[in-house]
Amino acid sequence: MSIAAPAVDSAAPPPAPGAPPAASRAWAVLVAGVIGLAASLILTVEKIRLLTDSSYVPSCNLNPVLSCGPVMATPQASVLGFPNPLMGIVAFTVVVVTGVLAVAKVPLPRWYWGGMAAGTLVGAGFVHWLIFQSLYRIGALCPYCMVVWAVTMCLLVIFAAFASEYDGAPKILQYLHRWRWTLAALWFIALFLLVFLRFQDYWLTLI
Repeated sequence: MSIAAPAVDSAAPPPAPGAPPAASRAWAVLVAGVIGLAASLILTVEKIRLLTDSSYVPSCNLNPVLSCGPVMATPQASVLGFPNPLMGIVAFTVVVVTGVLAVAKVPLPRWYWGGMAAGTLVGAGFVHWLIFQSLYRIGALCPYCMVVWAVTMCLLVIFAAFASEYDGAPKILQYLHRWRWTLAALWFIALFLLVFLRFQDYWLTLI
């Protein structure tokens, strides 16, 4: 007489509060933080050089559209009275430290990941304001800024995933978590289309 084996739930159990994230996500946070910090540092150096030498041509001035010089000279580049990249240096330093702790498997409390998700959400809101300003007010795109935009959105997906996997997370977060990378891909496609449509007259001259 055979005894039926107990059913096994195929769904992975939610992480225990304070449990370290998976290695892949930990490294993703660290790498994204390093990229964002590097872009912010380069932008800060370029801004300083531009302030000290009015004839200096930033390294990110690639063509009439991809040109950070005109962007740096606008009020939108210093929203709080100082260059925006300084905020990026502070924010991405926190991300890098978080990534180092995650890679080292140091347990972090649930509220910490929730705070990182909330902070990144605020940063994503600021990014979308900058995208609108760059496309429809300034009329130029800063390549290093675009790197920061992309990194911020990827970090939002990762940190939101951490926050959504705990017991008690809202159902909407759990639903969005299942489609997180699809939504991220749609965001990048939409941004690409907006950039193409806004500057299509220039892009067509390159064909």
